[in-house]
Amino acid sequence: MFDTLISGFSWKNITAKINSCTENDVKQALSSRLKKEQTFIALLSPAAKKFLPEMSQQSSLLTCRYFGKTIQLYAPLYISNECEGGCTYCGFSAGRDYKKITLTIEEAVHEARIIRESGIDSILLLTGDSPQKVPFDFIKKIVSAMHEIFSSVSIEMYPMSEEQYRQLLNAGCDGLTIYQETYNKEIYVSVHRFGRKKDYTARLTVPESAARAGMRRINIGALLGLADYRTEIFFLFMHHAFLEKKFWQTSFSVSFPRLQPLIVSPELRPAPDSFLLQAVCAFRLMFPESGITISTRESAEIRDILVKIGVTRISAGSKTSPGAYALGIDAGSQFSVRDERSVSEVVKNLTALGYDPINKDWDKSFT
Repeated sequence: MFDTLISGFSWKNITAKINSCTENDVKQALSSRLKKEQTFIALLSPAAKKFLPEMSQQSSLLTCRYFGKTIQLYAPLYISNECEGGCTYCGFSAGRDYKKITLTIEEAVHEARIIRESGIDSILLLTGDSPQKVPFDFIKKIVSAMHEIFSSVSIEMYPMSEEQYRQLLNAGCDGLTIYQETYNKEIYVSVHRFGRKKDYTARLTVPESAARAGMRRINIGALLGLADYRTEIFFLFMHHAFLEKKFWQTSFSVSFPRLQPLIVSPELRPAPDSFLLQAVCAFRLMFPESGITISTRESAEIRDILVKIGVTRISAGSKTSPGAYALGIDAGSQFSVRDERSVSEVVKNLTALGYDPINKDWDKSFT
C-alpha cells in the first residue's frame, strides 16, 4: 500500500533535495539520464524555472502526440454542502455560517438537465463529508439518475468502502476524484481538526479501494498552499506512479488545485503561476499518457496557457454550491470560481486556440 511506501521518505529531506538541485541536474533530467525519482526532484526544483520554455515545448509536443488537439469538458454538480468535517481551509467546513442544503433527487435532476442543455455530457457529482445527511443509498440513486442524462458520471465525495464503490460502478459511475489535500502528515492532521477526514491513512488508501472495485477513471491531487508546494507535488507524483504500476487497468490522472479559499488563513503557502506551469510540465514529461485536469479555480488566462502545454480536461460553466445552476439558491461556495466563462464561451475560445473541445471520451452503449 502507498502509505507503507512513503513512510520511508522524509518530507524534510525531499524538500532539501529539491532546493539543492543545480542547473546541471535539470539539464540531465531533461535528457532523461537520471532515475525517475531524481528526475522528479530536478524538474520540480527552483533551478528548473530557468528551463520553463524548454519544458513547456517538450510538454506540449508530448501532449499533442498522445492526446491530439482535444480537450475534454466536464461540469461539477454539488448535491449537498452539508459537512461534518473541521477543515480549516474549506467554505463548507462544519461550524461555518452558511445555508445548509441537500438537493432532492428531483432537484438534482433539474440541475443536471440545465447542465446537459449547455452541451456538457460529463458530470462530476460532489458532496460534503456527511454520510448522515447524504447516505450512501441516496448517492447510489443520484448516480443512477445521472447515468440516464450523461455519458460519464464521476463523484467527488466522502471516502467509501471497496464494496460501495463497486455498487456505484454498477449504478453507472465510471470515475472518482479524491484529493489527499496534503501529503504532509503533520500539517494534514492540523488542518483537519475533527471528523472522519482527520484520518490521514484512511484517506490515502481510498484510490486503491476504488481501483480494486474496478472504477474506470481515478483522479488524484493535492491542494497547493497547505504545505511546501514543490514537495507536495513530488509526493503526488510518487502516488500516481504507484497507482499506475499497481492498477494498470485503471486510467489515472492528476489535478493541481491551488487553494483559493473563501476563508483567508495566514498559514497558507500559495504557489505562484510559474510553479503551476512548472508542475504541469514536469508531470507531463514523466507521464506522457496520463490526463491532467484543471478546474475553474484558475483564471481564464492561466487555463488557456495550461491547455497549450499539457492539460487534457477542464471544467466549464462551473457553479460551486448546490442549486446554483437552475434553482436560484444562494448557499455560499466551497471555493472561489475565477474562470466565470459559460460553456459556450469556453468552447468558442478552445476552438479559436486550435483545439477540439469534446464532451465525452467514450460511449456507455459499448460498456
